[in-house]
Amino acid sequence: MQLQQLAYFVAVAESRHFTHAAERMRVAQPSLSKQIKALETELGAPLFSRARGNVTLTPAGEALLPLARRMLADADTARQEVAELAGLRRGRVRLGATPSLCAGLLADALARFNHAYPGIGLLVEEGGSRDLVRALARGQLDLSLIIMPLQHDDPSLITEEVLRENLVVVSPSHERVRKPYLRIDDLRGRPMVMFRRGYDLREATLAACRQAGFEPRFAVEGGEMDAVLRFVEAGLGVAVVPSMVLDGRPGLAGTPLAPPGLSRTIALAHRRDVEPTRAAQAFRATLLSFVVEAGRDGTLPQGVELIAE
Repeated sequence: MQLQQLAYFVAVAESRHFTHAAERMRVAQPSLSKQIKALETELGAPLFSRARGNVTLTPAGEALLPLARRMLADADTARQEVAELAGLRRGRVRLGATPSLCAGLLADALARFNHAYPGIGLLVEEGGSRDLVRALARGQLDLSLIIMPLQHDDPSLITEEVLRENLVVVSPSHERVRKPYLRIDDLRGRPMVMFRRGYDLREATLAACRQAGFEPRFAVEGGEMDAVLRFVEAGLGVAVVPSMVLDGRPGLAGTPLAPPGLSRTIALAHRRDVEPTRAAQAFRATLLSFVVEAGRDGTLPQGVELIAE
């Protein structure tokens, strides 16, 4: 079994088309088909069903796909690690982060890392924690900033708690709430802007409302962070968001929730079975030193506190 064969297999599985896969891999279609056939012969099972030009995965293909993706990702990591032996002058860090972090303090940490290691490429994938955890498990990310606790304990990941951030009720600044705090029950019957299904903040908000004995009323739902904030600015409703995303948004006002309020923990995660590359380790050290300094200097965003030391 060759890595090239696995790469061809994944390309066909993702495109569901041999010709398109060959174009993507920059190889002649007959050569790609020949390598797929050789892989099927070696494994002793067909990987694709090719009925009437419709390419679908067989059960054997479905079983192989996640393993092939992981093997290719691990091989790529190995190549990166060898390249980095030149002294962190080359390499790449694949980092996952939630939208609120991408819109907040992460940019400054990335800038510090880029200044220290200008030859290391940075690839940032933005998404919800559930998607990021899956990407980590597949070997598609080196590190990820995720929200704790995880929906399901994942023994394949090592997590390191870094920050705790408060959640606030955000509304248009011209409709600023005149109270120092709001209770979750104050949201009963109020139109709310809600994140898409599967989004961590959606689940946290729904759980808090249901614990208070009511179902929230949605004015609009389905957005990511930036869209939700824009919808609130437009006066469609209020939303529960991390306090750090309000920096630089004068059109929005955040009101804390009555103690103990709602908060969430940000952790840095990586796969347990794969040692992070030297570049990833360097980024981890840079990020932690950045947030520790910000915590000690009092320059963390409002509502954010340091956990890491």
